[in-house]
Amino acid sequence: MNLSPHNMNDIKPHRFNIRIYGLLTADGSILVTDEFRLGIFMTKFPGGALEFGEGTIDCLRREFREELNTEIRDILHFYTTDFYQPTTLLPSEMQLFNVYYTVQINKPYNFSITEIKNDIPAVDGAQSFRWLKIIELIEEDFTFPIDKFIVNKIKLELK
Repeated sequence: MNLSPHNMNDIKPHRFNIRIYGLLTADGSILVTDEFRLGIFMTKFPGGALEFGEGTIDCLRREFREELNTEIRDILHFYTTDFYQPTTLLPSEMQLFNVYYTVQINKPYNFSITEIKNDIPAVDGAQSFRWLKIIELIEEDFTFPIDKFIVNKIKLELK
């Protein structure tokens, strides 16, 4: 496409929601977060939205500091969305783009763990963490289509 000044106005802006997630594993389990946001309970992996001016790993480091009060190490790319995925909670004209990294952290952990799903109040921003056995992971453990998609990839590659 020729982007001369004469046809720049013909280009429609595209809106993307870029999310960065960390897959933290230990002893055959993977860490998940239960959150209450936008009026619903959700289960997903730790991480969140890329902010303007951040690189993906900068974002991941910030999210782990904010959510888990910890620094990450051994960061390796695991998966980037390679198909069209519309957002499910935001406007339908927005496309979701997720990047997943495997990460490790030093023990002892600086965050609390629960064994109860949604062990949080229905207050926006409430969050808790749980370990799920990788071998027992099922798509229904997660709220969003992209996380459901990645479950089988995790079971194959992160045993």
